[in-house]
Amino acid sequence: MKIGIVGCAGRMGRMLINAVLDTEGCALSGGTERLGSDSLDDDMGELVGRDHAGAVIESDAKALFKRSDAIIDFTAPAATLAHAALAAEFGTVLVVGTTGMSPEDEIALAKAAERCAIVYAPNFSVGVNLLMALTERAAAILADDYDIEIVEMHHRHKVDAPSGTALGLGRSAAKGRDVALDSVWRKSRDGHTGARPKGEIGFATLRGGDVVGDHTVMFAAEGERVELTHKASSRAVFAKGAVRAALWAKTQKPGLYSMRDVLGL
Repeated sequence: MKIGIVGCAGRMGRMLINAVLDTEGCALSGGTERLGSDSLDDDMGELVGRDHAGAVIESDAKALFKRSDAIIDFTAPAATLAHAALAAEFGTVLVVGTTGMSPEDEIALAKAAERCAIVYAPNFSVGVNLLMALTERAAAILADDYDIEIVEMHHRHKVDAPSGTALGLGRSAAKGRDVALDSVWRKSRDGHTGARPKGEIGFATLRGGDVVGDHTVMFAAEGERVELTHKASSRAVFAKGAVRAALWAKTQKPGLYSMRDVLGL
């Protein structure tokens, strides 16, 4: 399977290059970077300190989509929407790990998925997606006698908050309780907030150091507390999951899928 990587010279892009090179049945079709990048025309294998791979970094995303079976995109919302349009034009599988997507962005992504297979997930870790499934189940069993708080921590450079994974966990909890997340969430607290409303799903955001990603879902009631936690120590787990998603999506019909679809959860 010929897999291309957009925004391939960043930290996540390099992880994705290694994951493709390490996965049997996959080959790099190329990668893109913005105009003016020092990485343009570099070989992707040599970029990550490996043997010459024969796949060159360019700025022409359209050419990359045209010759690829799948594209993996961990870039930014505006770029991802442009890439989704290209995926729809060429029928290319698109795997999207971009965070910070607005509801309007997600609608546009779903529209593009009418013409190609798109796997969109806030997190491609197998462990995190298991955590989401467990969160949904726990929320359904424990009901609103248990207050739900989602605590996440990431490195100091992360630009969006709460994280896409934390919001995904919130959606899982809300689904377990059969409510809309945006009707019950509390993304921050400051000052005199009053008593916590019953059924609220709260978020706490921490930033600092080089933390790859820690997420905990707390179910707190009178007399006991249940906590579900996942900690990522390497971005490699996200890259491996994204490549797994690309291989799975190759045999799927056009549509918008999640990592939970890929894993059969």
